[in-house]
Amino acid sequence: MGMNAEFVHLHLHTEYSLLDGACRIGELLDQAERLKMPAAAVTEHGNLFSAISFHDQARARGVKPILGCEVYVANGSRLARSGKPGETANHLVLLAADRTGYHNLIKLVSAGYTEGFYYKPRIDKELLAQHASGLIGLSACLKGEVATHLRLEQQQRATEAAATFSDILGAGNFFLEMQYQGIDDQLVVNRGLAPIARELGLPLVCTNDVHYLRQADHHPHDVLLCIGTGKNVEDEQRLRYHGDQFYLKTPEEMAQVFGEFPEALRNTVAIAERCDVDLSARENHLPSFDVPEGFTVD
Repeated sequence: MGMNAEFVHLHLHTEYSLLDGACRIGELLDQAERLKMPAAAVTEHGNLFSAISFHDQARARGVKPILGCEVYVANGSRLARSGKPGETANHLVLLAADRTGYHNLIKLVSAGYTEGFYYKPRIDKELLAQHASGLIGLSACLKGEVATHLRLEQQQRATEAAATFSDILGAGNFFLEMQYQGIDDQLVVNRGLAPIARELGLPLVCTNDVHYLRQADHHPHDVLLCIGTGKNVEDEQRLRYHGDQFYLKTPEEMAQVFGEFPEALRNTVAIAERCDVDLSARENHLPSFDVPEGFTVD
């Protein structure tokens, strides 16, 4: 059955993107209901902390939950321990299309902490290839590998990176992600994505990388970033999100930004329709112990 929507948010951070996301799940779903959004994804930075809470609350309200994560992908091996903070990994958005994809997402995120942690919990392409089934990938923000190459005017390397992710995830499962919140580099990236899409036959999708609910929330979110990075608001060299556009925009607002890319808007709905992970009928899976002869587990 087709979803009655014109746009679905597929890249969104709640308070569980610690000291970065500023959306509380309950308030997020309140706003989604007000805006008559039939579905929404949550994609925390490197974790699945919010997955069960978001899933249960969303289903209770009749909003389809899409479970995902914005993972950190190491430039080389996840086992390597070198490089400066912020330069050891690129971003990649992964969405669970089905229960298998959700289980693979759990495995990837867990391994990011137990095997690949270096400043951030990192996976690598080798690990992603081992656990790619049931996952849909988006090329992510300016810190994604494809976008990074485009910002550096490395069109061929950007194309090769996109082809690699498409090969790993499988045909039709990797989307080139467009964003625009008024940042000049995003225009550079978006212009560079179109020829890659044509050359490789890859679909485009647009997101708003939501970090707060309303436009007016950009200042408290900025303060939250300062707490997370240990910086003062007045520090001109600190990390900051430029502008006030990283909020939960309406479909109409997204259409104003990406009106010349109608397929990118439609693909958000197509992806939402493909993603169907229902964890409502959860069971307790207890460990099995061998007991001495003549005894029972009870």
